[in-house]
Parts: sequence; C-alpha cells; structure tokens
Amino acid sequence: MKENFDALVQHLLNGGISLGQAIEILEKRMIEGALERSRGNQCAASQRLGIHRNTLQRKMTAYELANGRIRPRRKPLARAPGSRGRKAGAA
Repeated sequence: MKENFDALVQHLLNGGISLGQAIEILEKRMIEGALERSRGNQCAASQRLGIHRNTLQRKMTAYELANGRIRPRRKPLARAPGSRGRKAGAA
C-alpha cells in the first residue's frame, strides 16, 4: 500500500498539483467513499473518517456533497417583548 501511495505522490508532483489541491482531492474522495460505504449515514461516515459529524457536514457543504441532506441552520424566533419564557396562564 505504501508503494501505491508513494507512486500517487510522484504522479501528483509530476502533474503540477499543489499540496492544497492534493489535500482537497484526497479529502473529497475519502468523504465520498465513507458516505458510500455507510450508505449515506453521516454518523457512521464521520466515525470511519475519525472526524466529528459537524466537521463532516461542514466539509460536505464546502465540497458540495450535501445533495440536499443538510438542512440550513435557522435562527431561533425572537421572543415577544416582556415574555421571559412564562407559559400562558401561569401565575
């Protein structure tokens, strides 16, 4: 396996791929592979990759791998002035 990886590194260097580009390619492909192996289960994919689920979701968004599965974060609704969490009718 090490020989294959060394050959890949040489191939990338010969192709003029920068370190940043190589990291992006590798990271994106590993995320895709982990998601495929876990059949889209993000918790299982993040465990397989050894990263937190939130980190996986952030990277999926950055690499446009979400496929509509990540819901946009919504801001909490503003409370009405004077309401401090009391239930209606409570004394």
